[in-house]
Amino acid sequence: MESGTPDSSSGVYTPGYFETRLKQDASRAKVWEHLCTYLGRFVPADADVLELGAGWCDFSNQVKARRVVAMDLDATVHKAAAEHVESVVGDCTDLSRFEDDSFDVVFASNLLEHLQRDQSDSLLAHARRVLRPGGRIILMQPNFRLNPGRYFDDFTHVAIFTDQSLSDYLVAQGWSIEKVLPRFMPLTLKSRGSKLTFVVPWYLRSPIKPLAGQMLLVANPEGA
Repeated sequence: MESGTPDSSSGVYTPGYFETRLKQDASRAKVWEHLCTYLGRFVPADADVLELGAGWCDFSNQVKARRVVAMDLDATVHKAAAEHVESVVGDCTDLSRFEDDSFDVVFASNLLEHLQRDQSDSLLAHARRVLRPGGRIILMQPNFRLNPGRYFDDFTHVAIFTDQSLSDYLVAQGWSIEKVLPRFMPLTLKSRGSKLTFVVPWYLRSPIKPLAGQMLLVANPEGA
């Protein structure tokens, strides 16, 4: 369901990004079904959820919540969003369209590494404002510590984060860390093994995570 339409101030991804790094993949929906089942422990069923950098809306379409808003810089979000998802085209570093205390969860997957530091500072400040007391931010990110050799295979990466540096950064920005999983998922689904979606629940449960390159971090605004 669309919420607003693109205007002259709406941006788009770097030309060619969707074609090279963010191609639509039928396997991804099944992977995210499993991921959302796991992430449900951090998302109450009656939560209002905002996904930033939603892209193909993999998380937004699968997460179980009362209200889901998917926001992205590119209008692809409109066609990708499921019927129950509110799609918004806009800059995720400026959430001024949303009222204070309007969400219980803010989620972002593979987003902060694409932002300059002043942009991520702004995103985190806005996220704090729109979260209700007791709310949380959930970040799924490439962990540079685990696979530095492939971190810049994505030509739009401009910031480096590890599980330690991201935790420290959030604390410095006034957040309290709830959970950090340095090894969460493989770095990318772009491999021959991407079709083996049935192993994802096992992978998420297993203490041994071969090819892990993604981390998961959950944090709360201090004083909330």
